[in-house]
Amino acid sequence: MRLHYDLHSHSIASDGTLSPVELVTAAHAAGVDVLALTDHDTLDGLVEATQTARTLGLQLVPGVEISVSWQSQTIHVLALGIDPGCKLLQAGLAGLRDFRHWRAGEIGRRLSRAGIGGSYEGACALATGQCVGRTHFARFLVENGHARSVREVFKRFLVKNKPGYVSGQWASLEAALEWIHAAGGIAVIAHPARYGMTTSKLRRLIAEFRAGGGAGMEVVSGSHSREHNHAMALLCRNEKLLASCGSDYHGPQNPWVKLGQLPALPEGCQPVWDSDHWPLQ
Repeated sequence: MRLHYDLHSHSIASDGTLSPVELVTAAHAAGVDVLALTDHDTLDGLVEATQTARTLGLQLVPGVEISVSWQSQTIHVLALGIDPGCKLLQAGLAGLRDFRHWRAGEIGRRLSRAGIGGSYEGACALATGQCVGRTHFARFLVENGHARSVREVFKRFLVKNKPGYVSGQWASLEAALEWIHAAGGIAVIAHPARYGMTTSKLRRLIAEFRAGGGAGMEVVSGSHSREHNHAMALLCRNEKLLASCGSDYHGPQNPWVKLGQLPALPEGCQPVWDSDHWPLQ
């Protein structure tokens, strides 16, 4: 029997809008057999999610999406099947959350200078977890009439050369991979087509990633088009990486991204869950 995997999702512990219980329950209702909870730079939702998954008979893969700075660009690396009790991973993520806290305050200050007051307080009110992210600012700005959609907010306010932009100062790729390996997990490059890199630059990232012990890349993603899926599959095969799939689900406010409703991995890709690297045998 073919299991349905969704190895990238978010809860209110970071920038999702469902609680871990609600997320796992929704995944089960959608027919997902194996779900990874991969909140941004935090493990806070895992205990609750694991308990709910156990009750429902769904396999919960403990994970986290780690923010990484690489060649002046922010990328995300998924850590799948990690031990949440790993002290090195916990310490590394705590440092990233400290930066997130400072960045949120700085975004608020910059938006205030641009004539938009109260954005920091508004973003904090929308963030029920420890992480106040750009999505919380975007939701506040939409709710207060500064833009029509979250996507518009990012284009007008939160990207480079816009009023609320603050550059990321995240983990190095080397450090992130070290944390993941210490926690017994497998490292996967998240939504690689989304970074807008040239093929040659993406190959350089993959080469450094693989040299540091990285094993996989997200071929099928809710952030990818069909064309992206096939292009990433070709790159994945050529670079001899394992293939993963994930919706990158953040909640029902984005109806075009649905839990578990992902196309199959293209032919010729070796799934990350069918490899010796997979930590959950």
